Amino acid sequence: MKKIAITLAAVAALGAAACTPSSDDAGNNAVDVNATEIEAGNDINAAADANAISVTDNALEDAGNAVANTASDAANVATDAGNAVADVVD
Repeated sequence: MKKIAITLAAVAALGAAACTPSSDDAGNNAVDVNATEIEAGNDINAAADANAISVTDNALEDAGNAVANTASDAANVATDAGNAVADVVD
């Protein structure tokens, strides 16, 4: 009977030990939370960087379009002047 009681006590002790979280689990959970927080921060930073790049690209494209339009306008003025001279000559 003593052997059975000792065996049951040992099994119960092992079962109880298996059910309680160890300090390693708490440490791992803290690391997981920190990793999740860092990843979320990285995602936010990446989104902000992508938005900044998009805004910069759009501004550069707008500036390029303005320069092209100015050059086109200047060419149109020169063409109009040439046409006016040609009309006077005719």
